Amino acid sequence: MTKHIFVTGGVVSSLGKGLTAASIALLLQRRGYNVRLQKLDPYLNVDPGTMSPFQHGEVYVTQDGAETDLDLGHYERFAGIECTRTSNHTSGGIYSRVISRERAGGYLGKTVQVIPHITDEIKAAIRSHIAKDTDILITEIGGTVGDIESLPFLEAIRQFRQEIGVENGIFMHITLVPYIKAAGELKTKPSQQSVGLLRTIGISPDMLICRCEHSLTQEHKDKMALFCNVPKHLVIEEKDVANTIYEVPLDLARQDTDVYVLEHLKLHVQSLNLRDWRKMVRTLVTPRNGEIEIAVVGKYIGLQDSYKSIYEALTHGGVANSVGVKVRMVESEEIESQGAATMLKGVSGVLVPGGFGDRGIEGKIEAVKYARKRGIPFFGICLGMQCAVMEFGRNVCRLPKANSTEFDEDTAHPVIDLIESQRTVKAKGGTMRLGGYPCKFTPGTRSRKLYGNASVDESHRHRYEFNNAYRERYESKGMVFSGLSPDGELVEIVEIPDHPWFVACQFHPEFRSTPLKSHPLFKDFVRASLAEQKKRNAKPSARSAKK
Repeated sequence: MTKHIFVTGGVVSSLGKGLTAASIALLLQRRGYNVRLQKLDPYLNVDPGTMSPFQHGEVYVTQDGAETDLDLGHYERFAGIECTRTSNHTSGGIYSRVISRERAGGYLGKTVQVIPHITDEIKAAIRSHIAKDTDILITEIGGTVGDIESLPFLEAIRQFRQEIGVENGIFMHITLVPYIKAAGELKTKPSQQSVGLLRTIGISPDMLICRCEHSLTQEHKDKMALFCNVPKHLVIEEKDVANTIYEVPLDLARQDTDVYVLEHLKLHVQSLNLRDWRKMVRTLVTPRNGEIEIAVVGKYIGLQDSYKSIYEALTHGGVANSVGVKVRMVESEEIESQGAATMLKGVSGVLVPGGFGDRGIEGKIEAVKYARKRGIPFFGICLGMQCAVMEFGRNVCRLPKANSTEFDEDTAHPVIDLIESQRTVKAKGGTMRLGGYPCKFTPGTRSRKLYGNASVDESHRHRYEFNNAYRERYESKGMVFSGLSPDGELVEIVEIPDHPWFVACQFHPEFRSTPLKSHPLFKDFVRASLAEQKKRNAKPSARSAKK
């Protein structure tokens, strides 16, 4: 029988349930078990695809074409476990399936209710993610205990554990132990109250993971154990890590968290090997090549999670080159008001990520121009590629006001246009070109060399593409189309060969990068940015030598 771990959160949101679940998955996987993860989100949207990044953070796209929660990115980066559309379910998805079934007469005249119909659908969603070889399934419940929206999900996992038996499921509750600066004390009362809420609906946590800024004393653990009815050794401290989120698995392993989980689930505790992970963390914390600064010029800079996978993939590229990557977060609208030279001065690389809408577009285009003309390594992703094409069209191909029809339907030069298959699409949710699609490389190009393969599948999320009517004009001016769809119709990657490093892709390579295996484009972009910094640092000494 597949064993189950149910992860809940209390006191406040953003406690890091996803990071904790991903870390435990890594540890259990390294103990020799086949682990899968999923996230159940209580909000009523069917998926996060139509939500603003300021509301939800980035939308993580699975290879099978689902727009999902960003925590699935943590699952894949930490444990290397590929997620699918069954990895993420929302209240909107659950309710829509139940209502559709009711409309089709599926309930044979019964009154449709939250219990049992909604809870049964939630349990079916959990089972849908169990494969034949799944030893352990970790299910994270989004939101916070006490939220009205969460109640059906909590009731569903209560029922589920009762059905499979205590030895086959564990309730892991992540809670906050806040530090009150004025009193100089950690307070356990919020956690006690959070567990109290859980117990009122029939769930008693088997293990507490306590997020805190300062270390818990034994007195704190004893009090939590007593009032939360949890054994003392199962009150686990999860203190804020000093350097990087990739230290979390090491901290949990130090406290034998995974051992206690396996013991509860009556599974054999096999040896644990984290040598490669420890080496990666050491490289990240103490890189040989110092630090470089790379600018990320985005539309949603105000929320850290809006570009979560971008920032992590840059970190991975830093590990691969043994260099620290400092990200300068640049709001594209500020470039429009203050100028690219002011906002980007001193950076060793420029990355323009994806996004939607015309706000801040001219700032992104100016960032591309700044990097192209000054020979600074440039990396464009999705909308970033489209901005690179627009900039090149305006300033190199002499196409005045070259634009995308997303921003100007009447532009004289629509170098970016709606994909033909999207012209009849009216619905907004889940209708873009989503998921893994093949890209075939042009021989002799930088991209072909970096990937080492003739083709690759990458994750996509877009409606607009390069307009092939302009391809010959661009090629004549020096832009190379180094990656195309197998039929040659859709442009996937563009390059400028006579630039130190200028690559832009329509897909999202950040979704395929991990700390142990940096994506080839991010790895080489960071390498080029490091080379740019070394070149700058060498110039003054060279002048001194001449004198």
